[in-house]
Amino acid sequence: MSCPALKDFGLHGHISHKNARLIPKMIRNWKNLEVLRLRRAHYVKEILQQIGVHRNNFYQLMLPQSYISNDVAYTIGICQSKIKHLFLKGATIGRRNLVMILQRCKNVVKLDVRECFLFDESDGEILELASHIPSFSCQGSTCIHDCEEREDLIGLFICDTNSFTWDPAVPYDWNFVS
Repeated sequence: MSCPALKDFGLHGHISHKNARLIPKMIRNWKNLEVLRLRRAHYVKEILQQIGVHRNNFYQLMLPQSYISNDVAYTIGICQSKIKHLFLKGATIGRRNLVMILQRCKNVVKLDVRECFLFDESDGEILELASHIPSFSCQGSTCIHDCEEREDLIGLFICDTNSFTWDPAVPYDWNFVS
């Protein structure tokens, strides 16, 4: 897919590992890419490396319900001067990885880490590090590690808020920037 003028790219459903590995190669050709939306993404580190090297106008990254590993958090930090809006709602991101992102991404003006797992919404250090971000949201985030308890909580989110879901059949609200 060669679309050098492409500014906004999003995959809203599941993509196989085989097809996902093609995305970093395609991003090389998208010189004007500004916004990337990937739900439960694979190859995020490789994708972000391409953005860090080749995209001057890039400003918004959306990785809802994704696993944010140490490598991914580190690579988000490398892209720090480019990312202004970071959307990780419902992601699995450890406290240490979120702290790393907050310490490195000083240009972020909008950060959404609501309903995430592996850090607590009332963590004082996280709140202090995020205090410079004009629009920061972390409500509903919890440091639950137990998979069974986590699945129960996800079920409660689906029933109570209808705004958080891991069910690919339910539409997901991708309108992050208002």
